[in-house]
Amino acid sequence: MRAILEVVSPAATLVDALESIRSGPARAAVLLDIDGTLAPIVRHAADAHVPEATRTLLIEIAKRYRIVGCVSGRRAATARQIVAIGTIAYIGNHGGELLRPGATRPEVDPDVAAWTQRVRAFAARAYTAEHQRVRVRSEDKDAIAAFHWRGAPDEQAAAAAVHEIARLAQDEGFATHWGRKVLEVRPPVPLDKGLGIAKLLRGTPVGAALYVGDDTTDLDAFRELRALAQSEVLESVLCVAVRSDEAPPELAREADLTVDGTGGVRELLEALL
Repeated sequence: MRAILEVVSPAATLVDALESIRSGPARAAVLLDIDGTLAPIVRHAADAHVPEATRTLLIEIAKRYRIVGCVSGRRAATARQIVAIGTIAYIGNHGGELLRPGATRPEVDPDVAAWTQRVRAFAARAYTAEHQRVRVRSEDKDAIAAFHWRGAPDEQAAAAAVHEIARLAQDEGFATHWGRKVLEVRPPVPLDKGLGIAKLLRGTPVGAALYVGDDTTDLDAFRELRALAQSEVLESVLCVAVRSDEAPPELAREADLTVDGTGGVRELLEALL
């Protein structure tokens, strides 16, 4: 039976917990969320960056393990800019894009891409001068439109304005997803991090996989990897939750292991080497 461990910080304990990944790096995948996992959460999303100490560890891990990938709600190209490593894979837009190591253009799910113009047209209509006044920030992610209110002078007023955008989006048949002080308006098609991971792993002889994440969307990655293990595509899976004041409680409940913040993730990366 899967054991749920409490917060792990001693290096020796981490090494033991990671044994299924460490023991066969040539057949292992290391998959990590970015915001809140590799990069600290910041007031403005555009200011996010991966600390150099973490980036240096990732470079070494990429040399040792069969697959290393970053999985993000951002566009894959933006995720690569934040992490600044070209030799690993990037899954962007919650599984809608896959940017393989060294590639210049992402592979985009055609069902998702078909909605790009409609999502952009909706965002242009819905984002008004009133949203700008209360400091809601819009973000164009091709087939996804995001509306952020973290750091607005009156976050309650900004959130209320964004809820009105959500109501309009649902009325027009779009899917809506709520994150950490952000609303995403999405195509009404299957779209999650687990689907992107399945595409990345398909056709590659990987026996073990590690996933590290800090938010609700990372649950889809947990569940997809466990489904792959249940169907014997993978031999072992380790799902790690990153604890923070904003992390959803269900993430820790579904994790095999919990670490504290981006510092705990850095300790975990050290233990992989």
